[in-house]
Amino acid sequence: MASLSSAISNPGHILSPNALAHDVKPKKICYSQCHAFFLPPHRSPICRMGFVSGLERKKTLKSRIFASVTDTPVNTSPEKVQLPKGDTWSVHKFGGTCMGSSERIKNVAKIVLSDDSERKFIVVSAMSKVTDMIYDLIYKAQSRDDSYLSALDAVLEKHRSTACDLLDGDELGSFLAQLNHDISNLKAMLRAIYIAGHATESFTDFVVGHGELWSAQMLSCVVRKNGVDCNWMDTREVLIVNPTSSNQVDPDFKESEERLEIWYSKNPSKTIVATGFIASTPKNIPTTLKRDGSDFSAAIMGALFRARQVTIWTDVDGVYSADPRKVSEAVILKTLSYQEAWEMSYFGANVLHPRTIIPVMRYDIPIIIRNVFNLVVPGTKICRSTEDEDGQGLESFVKGFATIDNLALVNVEGTGMAGVPGTASTIFSAVKDVGANVIMISQASSEHSVCFAVPEKEVNAVSELLKSRFREALNAGRLSQVQVIPNCSILAAVGQKMASTPGVSATLFNALAKANINVRAIAQGCSEYNITVVVKREDCIRALRAVHSRFYLSRTTIAMGIIGPGLIGGTLLDQLRDQTATLKEEFNIDLRVMGITGSRTMLLSEAGIDLSRWKELQKEKGVVADMEKFVQHIHGNHFIPNTVLVDCTADSSIASHYYDWLRKGIHVVTPNKKANSGPLDQYLKLRALQRQSYTHYFYEATVGAGLPIINTLQGLLETGDKILRIEGIFSGTLSYIFNNFIGRRTFSEVVAEAKRAGYTEPDPRDDLSGTDVCRKVIILARESGLKLELSDIPVESLVPEPLKDSASAEEFMQKLPQFDHDLAKKRQIAEDAGQVLRYVGVVDMVNEEGAVKLQTYKNDHPFAQLSGADNIIAFTTTRYKEQPLIVRGPGAGAEVTAGGVFSDILRLASYLGAPS
Repeated sequence: MASLSSAISNPGHILSPNALAHDVKPKKICYSQCHAFFLPPHRSPICRMGFVSGLERKKTLKSRIFASVTDTPVNTSPEKVQLPKGDTWSVHKFGGTCMGSSERIKNVAKIVLSDDSERKFIVVSAMSKVTDMIYDLIYKAQSRDDSYLSALDAVLEKHRSTACDLLDGDELGSFLAQLNHDISNLKAMLRAIYIAGHATESFTDFVVGHGELWSAQMLSCVVRKNGVDCNWMDTREVLIVNPTSSNQVDPDFKESEERLEIWYSKNPSKTIVATGFIASTPKNIPTTLKRDGSDFSAAIMGALFRARQVTIWTDVDGVYSADPRKVSEAVILKTLSYQEAWEMSYFGANVLHPRTIIPVMRYDIPIIIRNVFNLVVPGTKICRSTEDEDGQGLESFVKGFATIDNLALVNVEGTGMAGVPGTASTIFSAVKDVGANVIMISQASSEHSVCFAVPEKEVNAVSELLKSRFREALNAGRLSQVQVIPNCSILAAVGQKMASTPGVSATLFNALAKANINVRAIAQGCSEYNITVVVKREDCIRALRAVHSRFYLSRTTIAMGIIGPGLIGGTLLDQLRDQTATLKEEFNIDLRVMGITGSRTMLLSEAGIDLSRWKELQKEKGVVADMEKFVQHIHGNHFIPNTVLVDCTADSSIASHYYDWLRKGIHVVTPNKKANSGPLDQYLKLRALQRQSYTHYFYEATVGAGLPIINTLQGLLETGDKILRIEGIFSGTLSYIFNNFIGRRTFSEVVAEAKRAGYTEPDPRDDLSGTDVCRKVIILARESGLKLELSDIPVESLVPEPLKDSASAEEFMQKLPQFDHDLAKKRQIAEDAGQVLRYVGVVDMVNEEGAVKLQTYKNDHPFAQLSGADNIIAFTTTRYKEQPLIVRGPGAGAEVTAGGVFSDILRLASYLGAPS
């Protein structure tokens, strides 16, 4: 038992697999007698199993066995071969996915053979999942789980079947013999672990390295099978590293270079296949380069060879501007600087481990990230500088975005911290004592507070220790609190010299603000390579998409929900259908209708509804309408950072939701008058929220359909003009009626004509009552600054008093001719005076009042010149006092109203960053 435990603690005291492999009686080899087993500077026989055939192979192997026992190097070369270095070498690294099956190994061999470089050095990982399988073997053996034996058989079968697919003849026989002996030896080692119940790190490192040994041997055989001379290298003979911690090692470049020259002098070849991941310590003890170690191996070997470039082959097309699983529009970056790649790696981007970049930086060796399954894509080049790029936009300074989740902020705050030496030291020595990893630090120049981000699982320990260390200061009031803010994420924007480029930081924070994202902490280093912000975890993906969309996409993407697909809503959907492609291609605006809801049925989509057949889809896939679920669906789509709800109804219950929607960061566009003409207190609350937030509320179509009435009024007020009076014909229906109420025509006759033409509501009393005009007047009055209720506006109704309670519209129309005389009389009086009748709304700012009434105007007045259903509005201001500013045009109809709503949607896109 003691000897087994000793063997596991020191892998020098084990059965030599080399002896097993060559029919030499197994013997216990003392560590001091078997330096060859632990990879001396000369070539080690245990893992350097060349594939030569027949008698020649047996002679070679016998000489190597002698070397392993006597520690005497055998050099049959007549003279030392000099190692060539420089641009003639290209280094390739293929990961486990690339080496995952026999077909994929053949594909790797094709890539190697197609490389026209004079010399090639290929680094390979173990086959896909093999390293995990071997770690699992060790874990099971340590746990005394007998299933480690069947798991080992699975490892054997995976490599045996792959070799049988790839190789034949002597090459296959030699490899299978070696594989079987390695498996037998592993079985003995695992049995020892099983009995002892533990294995040291060095012993584990030796065992897990077998996957790389087998994959390197198989690939070298396949390359040779294609007629190319190829040697394979066990990098434990060459690559020497000094372990600095359980998760990191430092390469010894001087020693490694010397060993590489010795190895190459005995194994000269223009094509070399080498093991990734594994190395040796200066004492020749097997070790690994830890996770992602094969990339590190390739970078180190590239530096040792002074290679022209290092190509990392993987299963993605290159480095993305953001995680494509979170941002569907993420793009492949053509180039990255070493520092940019470093920063993105640190913040969790799937690029390279930061340490991989260090060796190649010394010699300005570029790293190329390419997709082994998509050779037509050139990939991403990581090199010294990318300043020569053609792009001059913001995206050329901000290369990409990355996020880290599951963090917590710790905020240490108090007036007693300012100017007190050692406070920061005490804080971070406590963090060190806990063993927590500080991801980000932020401190105001006032020194009033220090906050830093740590993994959420470590925050409680950090907080408790800080409270203990600062107990005296907390009790005395010098520190006010040690606060923990959970559920945080970090968003990092990375780019070379972006911080020194005017507008980058402003654009970043503007994009976050417009997506209604609250920033909890900010950090920016003077190296100018990243800007880091802390946001709520639930906001992280939306924040990532918002900034990515603003910087990197060529369009502003907005998720839309259409409420009320009736006459106006349906017309709007048709207009969106006809214009969406043009907006996307020519104006860089991407509008996606994610949902349509009526009072009974709603249609939802994850990617955007096909507007060419939305009516059919609503019938086929519509579900029961539920406003809460509808809003959640539109706003909860994290792939699109901006959300707008378009209310095309006239429903006051829908309008009552606006405040909550805006508060949640949902933009609102509507022709619905109910919110702005409803109770004054609710209106003021809504407008106050709108002004305080970056969420937009547009309602141009509430007054003039497609006419720019609200926009004109706001422009006048914002530029300092003073409104004196607003007067206008605000109803297209009543405009049509009075434009045609001429000659001998009766009022009822014209109303019936307007109803047939579709100008009136189904019940004409809704138009003739003046209520709609009154709502428009109150909207303009409030917009101008008057605090009036709807009941404060006197309205002259055109509905005869006896007919107000008519049972139906039909009954009303039948009885209306009985009252034609009253209006005919008023018309005659006006005509005798050279005037016309017009139904108008008035906002009198001087007297702070409004009115809706039937008014007479001279025949030469602009209001008398109307035709059809046109609206006309006159603004009398201090600037436009003598000659009022007049806006005139069609003010009724589904097409123009939907057009006004569409215009507001495009205005929103412009506010959110679309080019003007």
